[in-house]
Amino acid sequence: MSILTVLEYPDPRLKIKAKPVATVDKATQQQLKDMIETMYHDHGGGLAATQVAIEKRMFVMDASPEHNQPQCFVNPEIIEREGEIIEEEGCLSFPGVTATVKRSRRIKVKALNIEGKPFEVEYDGDYSARCVQHEIDHLDGIVYFDHLSPLKRKMVEKKFKKYKAELM
Repeated sequence: MSILTVLEYPDPRLKIKAKPVATVDKATQQQLKDMIETMYHDHGGGLAATQVAIEKRMFVMDASPEHNQPQCFVNPEIIEREGEIIEEEGCLSFPGVTATVKRSRRIKVKALNIEGKPFEVEYDGDYSARCVQHEIDHLDGIVYFDHLSPLKRKMVEKKFKKYKAELM
């Protein structure tokens, strides 16, 4: 396995819409394993393929308290959603900043796992529900900044630029 490079805002590749995965073959499984390793290495809770310049419709996440139960979602699709929750979110592609984002409280998602087997799972008002929505947004070329009002976005972008400048 290997650590992949996470794209950072404003990289234009973060706006690319991912293509569906035709088959979950050994190469795709290896990419998912590399994504899991990268997610853990960068201390993330989720990672979309588009964040590591893989234009495939898949993401990984681990919402377990011990951070040792990775999940793979290939060709994910939210098939039910209801309610609303507003929480603080961060992103590996936007290190050093967070923003309050509105999401659906309850979702039901269907996808394929790392073996290519279909599954459905429901999340209600927890980190997993927000994470799935966040990662699917990435696969659609949407970043969490896109959910912010123009004023809030400008403020968060300013914080992000300041954070990046401090690293130099």
